[in-house]
Amino acid sequence: MDYDLRIVGGTVIDGSGGPRRRGDVGIRGGRIVALGDAPGTAKQTIEAEGRVVAPGFVDIHTHYDAQIFWDRMLTISPWHGVTTVVMGNCGFGVAPTRRAHRDLILRTLEKVEGMSLEALQAGLGAEWPFETFPEYLDAIETAGTAINAAALVGHTPVRMYVMGEESTERPATEGEIGQMRQIVREALGAGALGFATSKSTTHVGYEGRPVPSRLAELDEIRALAAPLAEFEHGVMQATVGRGLFFDEFATLARETGCPVSWTALLAGMMGPGSHRGLLGRSAQIVKEGIPVYPQVACRPLNFEFNLREPFIFESMSLFQPVSAADFDGKCRIYGDAEFRAKLREKAGPGSEGNFGRRWADTMIAWCPSDRSLEERPLLEVARERGIDPIDLLCDLSLTDRLETRFRMAVVNTDEDEVEELLTHPDTVLGLSDAGAHASQLCDACFSTHLLSRWVREREALTLERAVHMLTARPAKIFGIRDRGLLAEGRPADVVVFDPATVGAGPLQRVSDLPGGADRLVSEAFGIDAVIVNGAVLRRNGADVLTPGDPLPGRLLRRGHAD
Repeated sequence: MDYDLRIVGGTVIDGSGGPRRRGDVGIRGGRIVALGDAPGTAKQTIEAEGRVVAPGFVDIHTHYDAQIFWDRMLTISPWHGVTTVVMGNCGFGVAPTRRAHRDLILRTLEKVEGMSLEALQAGLGAEWPFETFPEYLDAIETAGTAINAAALVGHTPVRMYVMGEESTERPATEGEIGQMRQIVREALGAGALGFATSKSTTHVGYEGRPVPSRLAELDEIRALAAPLAEFEHGVMQATVGRGLFFDEFATLARETGCPVSWTALLAGMMGPGSHRGLLGRSAQIVKEGIPVYPQVACRPLNFEFNLREPFIFESMSLFQPVSAADFDGKCRIYGDAEFRAKLREKAGPGSEGNFGRRWADTMIAWCPSDRSLEERPLLEVARERGIDPIDLLCDLSLTDRLETRFRMAVVNTDEDEVEELLTHPDTVLGLSDAGAHASQLCDACFSTHLLSRWVREREALTLERAVHMLTARPAKIFGIRDRGLLAEGRPADVVVFDPATVGAGPLQRVSDLPGGADRLVSEAFGIDAVIVNGAVLRRNGADVLTPGDPLPGRLLRRGHAD
């Protein structure tokens, strides 16, 4: 046989942004050996008439750091054509972690990334196969994955490894910074893709404490990023916060010689049109030759939340006692008239700030005590009952032991503004958050949503531009050197899809996490085949390989497969 696999008769869009062309793809030994013409015989042939043949999609912003150990398939990313993911974003992760700090790091992930603590504990088990970051990479490689994975070393676990609980309380000493810098250097040497951190006020950890990276002064961040300059690979990913924005990003990019990709530039963050000034500042930095790129998203940021874990409110000082309280304490707070009055004043309907206008589109998503209220607007139900919406929010929650779910559209809801972000030359598509906030949102389907909503329906992007945004551009910015393009000699990560039907299905709630915890998922439509390193992983919407099979994904140390 000339090939292990031939894909014939399709429209090839190679990821470069160049024009489509009709052609075949020949794959042998996990690599593309023929592109355009692929004469000869093959062990397996995929007929791609009327289909697009593109590089596998690259998701640069995931949080699969723990899930990768209990879900080697990394669902749901490959359902939607993703063949490469980057973990460790926002400075979070599970390595390095001392045995004594395991509970603290999992409780941090529970709060800041909306992960089920029970699922984390059950999924990782009592004995973790790693402590240091190099051991973490080795454990991933030994276990194997369905798709390719790269990992950033995160500021929060590094800080906790050195400082313990004090990492959430104070600045680091010079000696502690030196220890942390050495850990980052060791991680990069072992193959970490880069370094990630966060100063975002929304990142609140266990007991309502700020996550460790938020306590870092700029000199600490500069010191920990400095080892990037010592290697031929590297990227810095950062989440914006006080003292860490454009000027600091530019400084870090200059000092390290590496790109900085920050999260996130979304429509409506500070009111209508607020993104334009940020785009202008970003464009000026890039024009000066400084590689600082904001991540943008193609979907509205919708959160399903309950008052047991009120993630979207936890950056408010009003909610610090809530974050620190146990279940009974939370109930007492929500029943308190003074608390409700303050919440109404600071974040209720019509209040100043972003929350004031978000209630208009807030829905009651799940209400066990009265199922007739589900998928009805909170404000409408409050009017019918003649009570204040904040009182309704709290009353329904208390009736259902804080399990009532509400869905709030937070930002990125104005599609005209989102289009300006997506079509700007200096942004990069990211922020899927795959693996995080599993019971609150699901944007791991961003790739199929981009192809359906922004290419087919709104015609805001050409197919060539959209595929480039999903493949070569994120791979280049993050230094993933052997993915994102269809070319002879490159690893054969390929997705075959129908441009007329590709899309993401409605969100569904399933209970398939360890310990029976639930999450939101979205089915993919129009994805004919997902191929990873030459192996067919999925065909016609179903897995071909199972978790018990040898899996084709590779650990991308230093941005490529060894």
